Amino acid sequence: MSLADPDRRLARLFAACVLGDWNEVRAQRAAASDSEPDRRWREALLMVHVFAGVPRGVESYGVLESAGGLGIADPAELTEPTAGPDELFTRIYAESTDEVRGLLNRHHPLFARYVLEHAYGRVLSRPGLAADRRELLACAALTVLGQERQLASHARGAVRCGASPAEVAAVVEVVLDLAAPERIETARQVVRRFARA
Repeated sequence: MSLADPDRRLARLFAACVLGDWNEVRAQRAAASDSEPDRRWREALLMVHVFAGVPRGVESYGVLESAGGLGIADPAELTEPTAGPDELFTRIYAESTDEVRGLLNRHHPLFARYVLEHAYGRVLSRPGLAADRRELLACAALTVLGQERQLASHARGAVRCGASPAEVAAVVEVVLDLAAPERIETARQVVRRFARA
């Protein structure tokens, strides 16, 4: 299954925000359909700081505001997720959950807590954008950033959350021109190896 146009636009928008490619961000905003930007776009923007830091997130909002905005958030968007961080974390990492949690704790216990409670608990577990779509966005970002180890985890996670292996492969192609050719080729190899049903 290939990616639908709205998913392709969202993946390109997200990868461009993560990279700080403001011309591409503006281009994706200009290409938005009448039904976009929507909550999915607003949810994607809430994820930018997890992959690229708060300054990049702030700048992304500013660029999109000057390019036409993101629409008005519905009050339902202002609620916190009801699922705990462990549910999504375990779904993504499956049998490697304890190993990944141990790795994060070895780096620094507070870092592990931030990742679990904030990234997975408050951002990635939010309603409004399905877990498989969030994982595809993660794959797009990790491709353009050249983060192969994390791409392997999130390629598997995307499939575990319901994306097809073909969709994971397609998201790498969607960002083809946003990354160096060697990053794309490496991402293709990682996806072929790890995005399996």
